Parts: sequence; structure tokens; C-alpha cells
Amino acid sequence: MIRHCLLLLAALLFSAPPAAVAKDLSLTLPLKCTLGKDCYIQNYVDRDPGPGFSDFACGSSGYDGHKGTDFALPSLAAMRAGVDVLASAAGQVVAIRDNMPDIAFGSPGAPDISNRECGNGVLLRHGNGWETQYCHMKQGSIRVRPGQKVMQDDVLGQVGLSGKAQFPHVHLSLRKDGQELDPFDADQTLTCNDPAPHSLWQDNFAYSGSGLISVGFADSVPEYAAIKAGTAALPSLPANAPALVFWGFAYNPEKGDVLELVITGPQGEVIRHRAIIEKHQARLFRAVGKRTKAQGWPKGNYTGTATLWRGTNKLAQREITVAIR
Repeated sequence: MIRHCLLLLAALLFSAPPAAVAKDLSLTLPLKCTLGKDCYIQNYVDRDPGPGFSDFACGSSGYDGHKGTDFALPSLAAMRAGVDVLASAAGQVVAIRDNMPDIAFGSPGAPDISNRECGNGVLLRHGNGWETQYCHMKQGSIRVRPGQKVMQDDVLGQVGLSGKAQFPHVHLSLRKDGQELDPFDADQTLTCNDPAPHSLWQDNFAYSGSGLISVGFADSVPEYAAIKAGTAALPSLPANAPALVFWGFAYNPEKGDVLELVITGPQGEVIRHRAIIEKHQARLFRAVGKRTKAQGWPKGNYTGTATLWRGTNKLAQREITVAIR
């Protein structure tokens, strides 16, 4: 009841534009990727006017005061391989920045980001008071210049880790007459039970507040840094590997959620583990495995299946197969 009241209050405080105005802009995905496959939404716009957080679906996928939508990549390796940032709507380039290094905020060697929290980015103006801003882009990747006109889905640059960013992503801000808006509910009229958000997206993105980023096999429990870097998963394993380990990397799990990890091999199920999440975390990983016996593992294909559960509701599932030779 308290959360519902807060959201109603938020709708009033945001001074919502009329529905007819909200429909004069139509947005496409700002990354060249497939949501739920090789990119995901880590954080949504904060709709709670107080010190707490609530996204447009009354979930907790974000943090207090977050004013944009964070479209994230699964790893640093994906960022380095290069993922294009696309113009979500046709417009004109107002400003760019392209000279900040891709170093995670707070890491050794990270630059001073005072008044440059956006990092490398592009600001587009679309007419009728609309603007979109794309932050945390890769150093040296910006392809456009101030004054240049762009079409929807034109390449602006690539996803990076510049500015106040701790994982590779693009923070997309949407503004109307200088007012920050949520592209999933630009009219700011949404309540928790509203079945039809007033979204500006051309495609009807299904809400995915929590999910799985990646999965993989290893011969020991990997370091968290290796998982975030995208270097933890081994393409194959020898029969005498020290251990057979399967891990799952999740985003925004809630307290009480279960991350189930299962390994099956040529002779059936090897191990099954249900890890209960003790508190909400932005990102985490869990692993399960068995030490290798003297005779080694039977050769063949082994499948790891990770499933994120909330009660009896299956939020996400990912599988991967590795060969033991």
C-alpha cells in the first residue's frame, strides 16, 4: 500500500506531459544487440520520489535517483569486441565527448570525473523539445560530430566503460523540454497494476527486472573478476581436469530468489544445487561442481543449466554445453 501511494505521488510530482505529446517520439533499441541474449537492462528509471527506488513495474531494478535506462553488455570482452550504439530516433547531434578512458569508476587509475559523469557520449535533439543522451561510450569510438543530422538506428559509436560506470553499458537519458522521463512510461501515469504502460519503444520490450547474464564451465571456481571480464568460461576440458565446475552470473536477484545450477553428462545428472539468494544484489554469481576422481570424467558432452526462480516463477534460464575429451 505504501509503495502504491508513493508511485501515485511520483506521478503527480513529475508534472506529466499529455498523452498526445508523448506519442510524437518513437524509440528503437540504442544498442546493436538482442535483449536477453547478448545484452540486458541492468537499471531502469527511478520512479520513487523519496529515498527508495521503484522502477516503472514496481520492481527494484535500479537505485535511488537513477534518471536513465542502462543497457548493459555481459562482459568486458564483449565491450572490447565492439558493440555499436545506435540513435534511438532521428535527430541532430548537439554535443559529443570522446576522450575519456574506459576504466571502471573507483578503480586504480580512474580519472577525475567531476562534471563528466556521463563519460564519452552523444547528445541528440529530436524536435518538439525531445532529447536523448547516450553515456559511458568507448573512448575514440564516436562517429558523429556536432551539427550532424542522423537517422534512427544510425551508428553513433560503441559501448564503453567511461565516466561513472562500473560495468560496460550505455546509459540512455530521455528528456522532454528539459524534464527527465522514463521511456517505458513517458506520460508518467503508470501505476503498479496498469497492464499497458505508455511506452515510447517501437518494440514492446518485455520487462525483465532480474535475469541471467552468462553461464560457463571451468576447472575451478572462477574469480569474480574473470566472470565480469568474460574470460572464465572454458571451451573444453580434459578428462583429468582438477574439477568440473559450472557457474551462473545473474543480475538483480531479490532476497529469497533461487539460482538453480545443474550439470548433466553422458551418464545422466552429475550434480544439482539450489543457491538461495540472501539479499538483493545488482549482480552476483554462484557455482557448483565436483572434484575429479582418479579415473577422470567420462568423455563426452556435459550440459550446464542455470535457472533463476522466484517462488514457482521461472525468471530466466540459460544452458551451455562443454566437451570433455
